[in-house]
Amino acid sequence: MILWEALGSVLIGLAVSYGALRWLPARFGRFGSRTLALGTGPVAALFGALLAHSVLGPGHVAGTLVAALVVAVALLSLLLRPEGPPRRSATV
Repeated sequence: MILWEALGSVLIGLAVSYGALRWLPARFGRFGSRTLALGTGPVAALFGALLAHSVLGPGHVAGTLVAALVVAVALLSLLLRPEGPPRRSATV
């Protein structure tokens, strides 16, 4: 059962990272490295699934995959950079 959770979470992570690379840069910013973004999705989802499986226990496949999705989206959002030059604060 945990093998299916792991495989499902890696596929969710790949789908999230591919979707982020395809649709998000045009509206919200850009990723520094395409390879980093494609690698972060599956690793983050696998970590989220492991964490959720540890907390929830066996038999909660749906909850584990939802947690994998949430962690993958959260960690991929940290890689986004805003478009344009960096802004400086007037107080600095």
